[in-house]
Amino acid sequence: MKYLRLYADENGGSHFEDMQAAFDMAVYAPPAPAFGVSVAVEAKRYVMVHFPAGWDSGLHPVPRRQLFVMLSGRFQGQTSGGAVLDLGPGDVVLMEDTTGRGHSARTLDGTEVHALMVHLE
Repeated sequence: MKYLRLYADENGGSHFEDMQAAFDMAVYAPPAPAFGVSVAVEAKRYVMVHFPAGWDSGLHPVPRRQLFVMLSGRFQGQTSGGAVLDLGPGDVVLMEDTTGRGHSARTLDGTEVHALMVHLE
């Protein structure tokens, strides 16, 4: 499974990085048959978020390491260096740009966006 990582470099610039989750077969929910399970990552809590149509931010870092899971709508993220990425339902971003200039984001196509943010710290 592919996902994205958004992180800040030592100069405060934000960047996207393609990542790949690794799975091992495991009996996770007996008596159901085995399926692929990734390594567990500790999480503290989650919030569900709603971005209204037309929402547009300036550059900002994330307040904490978090996993951003798109549920509905269309969203666009941009790094401080100008790399642009369009997101839709099912896309996942590991957000780690807690320092530096951060990233910007906006809703696309006149859609509202619903997402899940899983706080990792």
